[in-house]
Amino acid sequence: MSTNRNEQTAADLRTAIFIKGARANNLKNVDLTIPKNQLVVVTGVSGSGKSSITMDTLFAEGQRRYVESLSSYARQFLMRMKKPEVDYIRGICPAIAIEQKTTTANARSTVGTLTEIYDYLRLLYARVGRTYSPISGEEVRRHTVADVVDYINRQDEGSRMYLYAPVPRTYGDRTLRRELELLQQKGYTRVLVDDEPQQIDEVLESDRPSLAKVLNALETEEEMMVLIDRFVVRPEDEENTKRIADSVQTAFTEGEGEVIVSLEGGQWEAFNNRFALDGMTFLEPSPALFNYNNPFGACPTCEGFSRTMGIDEDKVIPNPSLSVYEGAVVPWSGNTYGEWQRNFLRVANKFSFPVHTPYGDLTAEQKAVLWDGNRHAGGIHAFFEELQKKLYKIQNRVMLARYRGRTLCPSCKGGRLRKEAGYVKIDGKPITDLVDLPIDLLQQHFLDLRLNEHDTTIARRLLLEINNRLQSMTDLGLTYLTVNRLSNTLSGGESQRINLTRTLGSNLTASLYILDEPSVGLHPRDTERLVAVLRRLRDLGNTVLVVEHEEGIIAAADYLIDVGPQAGVYGGEVIFAGPYASIYDEATESLTTKYMNGTMAIEPPAQRRRLTNWIKLTGARMHNLKKIDVQIPLNAITVVSGVSGSGKTSLIKGIFYPALRRALGEGTSQAPGPFTSLDGDTKLVTQVEMVNQSPIGKSSRSNPVTYVGAYDTIRNLMVKQQLAKIRGYKPSFFSFNVDGGRCPTCKGEGEQIVEMQFLADVRLVCEECNGARFKKEILDVQYNGKHIAEILDLSIAEAIVFFADEADVVKKLQPLEDVGLGYVTLGQSSSTLSGGEAQRVKLASFLTKEKAGEHIVFIFDEPTTGLHFHDVKVLLTALNALVENGHTVLIVEHNIDVIKSADYVIDLGPEGGRDGGHLIFQGRPEELAGVEGSYTGRYLG
Repeated sequence: MSTNRNEQTAADLRTAIFIKGARANNLKNVDLTIPKNQLVVVTGVSGSGKSSITMDTLFAEGQRRYVESLSSYARQFLMRMKKPEVDYIRGICPAIAIEQKTTTANARSTVGTLTEIYDYLRLLYARVGRTYSPISGEEVRRHTVADVVDYINRQDEGSRMYLYAPVPRTYGDRTLRRELELLQQKGYTRVLVDDEPQQIDEVLESDRPSLAKVLNALETEEEMMVLIDRFVVRPEDEENTKRIADSVQTAFTEGEGEVIVSLEGGQWEAFNNRFALDGMTFLEPSPALFNYNNPFGACPTCEGFSRTMGIDEDKVIPNPSLSVYEGAVVPWSGNTYGEWQRNFLRVANKFSFPVHTPYGDLTAEQKAVLWDGNRHAGGIHAFFEELQKKLYKIQNRVMLARYRGRTLCPSCKGGRLRKEAGYVKIDGKPITDLVDLPIDLLQQHFLDLRLNEHDTTIARRLLLEINNRLQSMTDLGLTYLTVNRLSNTLSGGESQRINLTRTLGSNLTASLYILDEPSVGLHPRDTERLVAVLRRLRDLGNTVLVVEHEEGIIAAADYLIDVGPQAGVYGGEVIFAGPYASIYDEATESLTTKYMNGTMAIEPPAQRRRLTNWIKLTGARMHNLKKIDVQIPLNAITVVSGVSGSGKTSLIKGIFYPALRRALGEGTSQAPGPFTSLDGDTKLVTQVEMVNQSPIGKSSRSNPVTYVGAYDTIRNLMVKQQLAKIRGYKPSFFSFNVDGGRCPTCKGEGEQIVEMQFLADVRLVCEECNGARFKKEILDVQYNGKHIAEILDLSIAEAIVFFADEADVVKKLQPLEDVGLGYVTLGQSSSTLSGGEAQRVKLASFLTKEKAGEHIVFIFDEPTTGLHFHDVKVLLTALNALVENGHTVLIVEHNIDVIKSADYVIDLGPEGGRDGGHLIFQGRPEELAGVEGSYTGRYLG
């Protein structure tokens, strides 16, 4: 939807954002109107220019305007952004971008800190938490002057009361006589010793036996108290009450925090304004006490990381399917160390230890006996302590090093906090118990929480913030996570949805939210919840701009923008922009609208492959997996599906991949999770490859063509040209990674960065090579009329045509085209590729290296990330080509088009977290459609 007007009225600017002449990356001078306060979805094939419009133009301009509005001093500390390539943008609101990437590698960052739930939890426990003694279980309280005055005024009117302060038994350099003299000088006249009142001046007379009695009482630990005041109870007398309060304050001072109130009949009550009980002094609750990022609150052993270097359970017992009798404890083997196992087995019947039960099936108490031992037998810890005592033996040092690793902190048991934090409880639970609860159970805990009226008043706002964030996480399908879950273990989609939770908690209005594929890693069941959250964000008065390919989110759009028609140089235009409902009315070249209105579709294969060979995995029980048995067919496409958190990653990345690598004799640092056996036709497999979405190169000079090996062939081709031969050029002269032919000024980067302290860094085209990245003499060498810099500017599709006569080059470039990356230029930096593009480059590299007779099991982790319907069709063609060439493809995926195109489906569930991990179904996709209890089957049907 374009506009030719140069100026918009104020009314227009309130209802829409106007972009004029956007030229970032491949955009072709795009004019666009985006309505405000609506859910706007931007879609299109991969590389069509969606991110160029949303991130590189809209968000970049929103951020730049914000940063430029700050003082020059503040700007030097902030991320500096260059002005996007656009004529102008009008009507833009404050912009917030929630990108699809794992947020941080910080080992202290957790789900709780990212969502701010933990910050509110800390404050809640600091303000309404009650401290309980670990000895008696009684509440630790600090009495105030008001508590003592109230107690006295509650007694019968006219009662005579005595106020005492204990005399400390430690006098420093003073003697007991000197202490009594000081008390007398302060105006006190009586002390109470062994329940008998004594006049201080009489005690101090040397010829009387009273002093000896006092000394004797102190030696026998009888308490001596000084009488501070005495009075008659008169609650209505304000002067009397004020006098009592003054005397109580004095008594607290003299008694170093302790006061004794005695009635005339002998009844007495002790008060203490120190935070102490049962002989222990406790720390008063404060936000810092519950902060593991603060040295005050962090566990002193692990410093708040929850793990320390110690004996690693996974190394000591690598195969939990074995029993102690079968040698589960690996260091207890051989003649010397095997004596520990023999001793344990010899006496196991005395404490009913099941020596034939697999370690993985032992109860927590039985595992504790094996590790800690008892009076009958020494455990694993005792074994390693024995080795520690004899470190002068080299074999002991080797043994300790072999089994050492990062393990759960023995002091805080993974709670991260000092032990004193565990004494503070709300409704009987310490904060360390709450952070390990799944979000749905934590939400139920707070819904059931009962506080008294005083605590409810204090906690009302805190509980509101906590419950709002927990509800947002529930709406976003993250109920299986815990507050203590490390943020660096989250997927990109999970990280983005957690950032969305925090953003929702801020309740901003009149803002522009830009989300980059928030549905990544989401099952279609959970996508419906995400749509509800996005609409709630819109209804707060915000403009929600979502870059997305998921059918459910596109269908929920108020306004749809399709960028295309194809990718790269063939994209960069707005093909369709209008209300979603109009996709059924307008005839358009938009691929998105054709797939959405049914004109185009991804059809399931007419015939499934015949399955003859299998790999069988039994007893998988990592994380939430419920000891399931699965079978994976060879020479076929298998999809592992299920809602988020159902156990797919645990099954494939946690168990199957490392277990198969170990079976094939490939070295791996990752030990497989607990399982019973891996059987079947593993001997038919020659290799296993995990094709994930990690970047293919860290250097700004790495590119996809280098990764697939095509650039080596191109450089060798350039060396064969007549001029190169005359000048004696080598292949390295055509590389921008080493000195020789690359531009010495920009080191092959093509540009120079000038740092500006108060402004954005200025990127200037290199004056020496004018952006070509090579020396001028290198550019004299041409092939088919193009020098090396011009060749690197070609897209993959253009290069295949250009090098049509060079079979070696085409053979290496063709797989990139086959996986849908024809729009990427030969010299494009790897750092600019998305996770899905990086994954497809890896797939293409495997296609170029195929050898006859190989049978590789390819494992893909959500390969449809960032893929349009049309791209998914291309990807399925490439995956089927792998199988036709004799390989096996295993995919962890939610995309219904991929699931229905598979030969075999393994569906886990039914829910995520503790309610997941069950095998719901394994078999043909058409059979899954009728399975009750399967969310995947419901959407597949």
